[in-house]
Amino acid sequence: MEENNNEREEIYSERVRAGKRTYFFDVKATRSNDYYLTITESKRRYKDDGYTYEKHKIFLYKEDFNKFTAALNNTVNHVKDELLPDVDFAQYDRDEEALDNETANVDTELKWD
Repeated sequence: MEENNNEREEIYSERVRAGKRTYFFDVKATRSNDYYLTITESKRRYKDDGYTYEKHKIFLYKEDFNKFTAALNNTVNHVKDELLPDVDFAQYDRDEEALDNETANVDTELKWD
């Protein structure tokens, strides 16, 4: 008997790390080969003896793509242009691969001077 799987196969995925949060932008397909986007925020939380992950998910369908991107762009531009015009947002454009390389090259061995 075939198992009922509510999670659809990912067609494409992007990950954005942001401190204790990670955002996932995933393209998935319906049974009828239509596509939709899921946006997942994953937050790492300390609980009892270790870490757990709290997740929040948004489903975005093709008929809403243009409205969603327009609203997101307008909102971000309002913050950048009207509320924080003196902030150089380019300083936040750090490449994830460069961050991974920096982390990999950090010497974690304790040394005494």
